[in-house]
Amino acid sequence: MSDIEKIKQLRESTGAGFKDCNAALKEASGDLNKAVEILRVKGISKASKKMSRVAREGVVAITGDKSKTSIIEVNCETDFVAKNENFVSFVKELSLLNNECSSDKEKLKKLKMNNNASVEENLVSMIAKIGEKITIGRTKTINQQNSKNFIYQHSTVKDNLSKLAVVVSLETKEDSEKLDLFGKQLTMHIAAMNPIALNSENISKEILDKEAELIAEELKNTGKPDDIVKKISIGKINKFKEESSLISQAWVMEPKKKVKDVMSELSLSDLKINEFYRIKIGE
Repeated sequence: MSDIEKIKQLRESTGAGFKDCNAALKEASGDLNKAVEILRVKGISKASKKMSRVAREGVVAITGDKSKTSIIEVNCETDFVAKNENFVSFVKELSLLNNECSSDKEKLKKLKMNNNASVEENLVSMIAKIGEKITIGRTKTINQQNSKNFIYQHSTVKDNLSKLAVVVSLETKEDSEKLDLFGKQLTMHIAAMNPIALNSENISKEILDKEAELIAEELKNTGKPDDIVKKISIGKINKFKEESSLISQAWVMEPKKKVKDVMSELSLSDLKINEFYRIKIGE
């Protein structure tokens, strides 16, 4: 086999550039297997050097059906790479595997992709080939019994890839057009209003403490008596809880109503929001 044929085979099997393949072949004295190992090690080295960079671009992918739906974020450094054909193909396949392993990231990294290399190996290869930091970000699988999942994607990049995505699980004894319409509208509401939790009881103490600190700082130099400051603080915290909880938020389609009011008006038997998940690139 000629050197050119060996370089071509190396490029096809590793995705590395011509110069890197040529250099690896020379270092391996023409041995293809050794050249592949050299490129793999160099790829890991290149990837590790890029890990200190910031990756705030990327895409969100959703895969699954009405009963089991998975959402995954894959980050890169530039929007240009987020639209790269190789990056898009990688994320689409990764999304399928993520649904298969129910968003177990450690298990996901070890799964084999179509080229018979693991997700982790393909990730390293992609970083070396594209030249940017690429990371697997937030991921979630919603798989509730007796429920129906609804999805929404905004700023679509391609097919099931977007810049903002939402999945929500609704439970009811009735399956109707009313439920489908509400499910669709609710995902759009979550995308626009970005609730922190389903209800105020689910907002973490850490978030509430941080908000209380911000409010205290805001009121510190107002000159108002302590008892008045305390009342204002309580009022602001309660407002924060209301505006951050999905159930008590003003309905984006009709702001005079709250989400819980709209649910009540639907008269769907035992309608309940089980859970939701929202990912926006850059947040």
